[in-house]
Amino acid sequence: MHYVFKSKASADLLMMTPIGDQILRILDREPSAKGIVEAAAIPSAIAAIEAAIAAEAAADKRTDAEGDRDDASRSSDHVSLRRRAWPMLEMMKRSLAERADIVWGV
Repeated sequence: MHYVFKSKASADLLMMTPIGDQILRILDREPSAKGIVEAAAIPSAIAAIEAAIAAEAAADKRTDAEGDRDDASRSSDHVSLRRRAWPMLEMMKRSLAERADIVWGV
């Protein structure tokens, strides 16, 4: 399963369900087959994602500083929220500049 986020200001964004669900929860929305982030709500949506990215980075630094990670958990297979959310942030910034809504499932 996946989400296809659409905006008049950007190309379509395909996101697999787990990360799409995570992004929607960060935006304080229940994952659903259809939805909209109205242009007026985009600034707060950007702030919420950026705060979640900062929180993840801080938690990673604490874990590294405490030495709680072993070599196996430092795997390059882990993809940070920063990297996964970057395309959505770019879509949001473009949509904000053009005052365009972001929709999915339509």
